[in-house]
Amino acid sequence: MDGSIREPQAQVGAMRSSIAWALLGLVIERPSYGYELAQRFRRVYGETLVLSNAKRIYEALDALSARALIEEAEGPAPQGRIRHPRPRYRATELGVSAYQDRLLAQIEEERQRHRLFARQLAMLEPKAALEVIDEYERECLAGADEVPPAEAERAGVAERLAHEEEQMQLEGTLTWIEYARNELRALLDEQGQEPGAR
Repeated sequence: MDGSIREPQAQVGAMRSSIAWALLGLVIERPSYGYELAQRFRRVYGETLVLSNAKRIYEALDALSARALIEEAEGPAPQGRIRHPRPRYRATELGVSAYQDRLLAQIEEERQRHRLFARQLAMLEPKAALEVIDEYERECLAGADEVPPAEAERAGVAERLAHEEEQMQLEGTLTWIEYARNELRALLDEQGQEPGAR
């Protein structure tokens, strides 16, 4: 690779905006202009990633463009936009590659958060840790019914993937919670303490 590619790649690591990364995904899916991207952003990400105002879209487009992750797309402007055509944006090869890297980095970040939680939980006395585990379980189960299965089946592939990931994540988390609960109860038994009612 030449120097012109290496420089933007170094800048990519510094981009922390969830909105910019999510917007890049929309541009990868389909080249679009700013207003359309704002509409799609709200429709696709909804309450998962809240867009306070459309100005954030244009700030993110500037950040993505400055890092050479997107570029203006050539071709005719959308119908009805003859007097002042709005720039349409498409992802560059660097943008697609950086987006893939970002997705993979998020997996590692998530693993790190889970490891940190487990280690921090172990710092508590077993009885207090059991209280945290019980509350963690309640929180997990409270969010489990947010997307009805029938609605997920009618939705697009993004919604189906998200729903299935949530279901599988929940199953794994509940299994881990039960394991942690057993470990903490065993510690209480060793210390001769009562774990208390669940």
